Amino acid sequence: MLLRVVLCETDIRRLSIENTPQSVEELCEVLRANLSLRGGFILQFEDPAFKDQLTNLTDIRDLPEERATLKVLFTADAALSVSTLDTASLPSLSSGESDSQQWPDPFPIPQFSHDVELTLQEANRRYAKDGSVMVIPKGMKTDILDTLEDSMSKISPYPERQHYENVAKARVEKHPSLKEPGSGKGWYGWFHSLKFKLGNYRQKLSAAGCPEVRVNKRIGEEAKGSRVKKSKKGEVHYCPDPPEGLSAEDMEGKRRMIEVEMLKKDLDHQRIEELMSATFSKRRKEIVGDQPLIGDVMTRWPAMFCERQVRAEFKRIVSTDLLESFLNGLDDLVPRLLEVYEAVTKSGKKPALKAILDCVKKDNTNERRRTAALLGLPHYLSEDPSDIIRMCDAHGESLAAAMKGMQLGLLIGYEGDNQDAFPEVFDVAVVVEENIVLHNFKDVPSSFTMLLGIIYCVNLEYPRAMKYSFEFLQKVVMKIKPDEASARVHGVRNKLLRYKL
Repeated sequence: MLLRVVLCETDIRRLSIENTPQSVEELCEVLRANLSLRGGFILQFEDPAFKDQLTNLTDIRDLPEERATLKVLFTADAALSVSTLDTASLPSLSSGESDSQQWPDPFPIPQFSHDVELTLQEANRRYAKDGSVMVIPKGMKTDILDTLEDSMSKISPYPERQHYENVAKARVEKHPSLKEPGSGKGWYGWFHSLKFKLGNYRQKLSAAGCPEVRVNKRIGEEAKGSRVKKSKKGEVHYCPDPPEGLSAEDMEGKRRMIEVEMLKKDLDHQRIEELMSATFSKRRKEIVGDQPLIGDVMTRWPAMFCERQVRAEFKRIVSTDLLESFLNGLDDLVPRLLEVYEAVTKSGKKPALKAILDCVKKDNTNERRRTAALLGLPHYLSEDPSDIIRMCDAHGESLAAAMKGMQLGLLIGYEGDNQDAFPEVFDVAVVVEENIVLHNFKDVPSSFTMLLGIIYCVNLEYPRAMKYSFEFLQKVVMKIKPDEASARVHGVRNKLLRYKL
């Protein structure tokens, strides 16, 4: 039996085996032994029944007898076991708590100094007795704010407005004697004091070398800018501290080792993943702090631009498995999405969306339904995807012409005449700044997943023309920061939840 085994787009191997395995498990063991695969993985194969579309291999009898193409998808536990990508084991994160926690609600008010606690206990007793609030001495207020700012900065040095409000509210709920007389909420003055205090505290953190704050340090003309580099898409490890015991020179040496490894004919994936994990903080500092062009990132970090490492880097940043969370979340929503698409097109509106639905009616496979749900999303949200999702004849147009002006998106190549809203896919590429960074995807859902992964890996903003579509994919499909959805996305989510199938 002759097998073409796709490990990633840059590692496709030919394997000949004498005896056909009797089960999928036996085939997995053959692959482990011959290709030195470690950890857990699942297999997909090009299914002739569905025009060679990839399908999960669950029964060995489904595999073509003499020749077959297999794709290996490493599961989350495999990535963890092979490359120690579990965020708890990342050395680069051990020394910095600030970006490894989520904002609690309600906020746990920390213990103040012993003298302050005694003063507050007495004041709280008086408040319970006659409702009187205390006049706070200046020194005591400073002590309280210093303690709160320290606790807040360990979660994030850049809290949102609601975070300040939660802290101020929790403080007066625990110590009601600190309520402000004449204030409707009783804590609004504390809200402003916390914002001012934490702003000053960030200067101390920057001077102390906190990476997440230092990336926003500006000099000269840059100081006039107002944009702050901080976690905006649910990144758990946005700009982590460097590993203990590793100097900048050590990490640069490891980066150069990655370049050398990528030049080898037979890649040592375990070695590469170990080096990528060790250099994570350096890579994030460069990408977040310097905002280099994509060509420079590809030159300095060539290993990151393959499907396997995009998944691994996303796991480091967000602590979530990219492929699993995207496809599982999408499959849960596809039936409802297609139904609401159908409902909105009955009035004759949104002809582009109707054309997409017509394609599904011709070929109602799971792959096509996923594709329709994704390609139809921007049309349903009244967005224009023409500059982000482009289609071209794989053999008729030059890549330069097809990618001209593309800052971020997918280039879907097809063969033959394209009469449908989405044709049979020949190849899909992820494009950034008119550069192909990933390619050789045979379906739209997988390429959409990798596009989202690249956005996180190189710290890109969602394209303005499809910002609500990408927000929907992040917060509704993948459930990353779902409680911070915009009004439009929140409305669509509610409509899907109410919809009866």
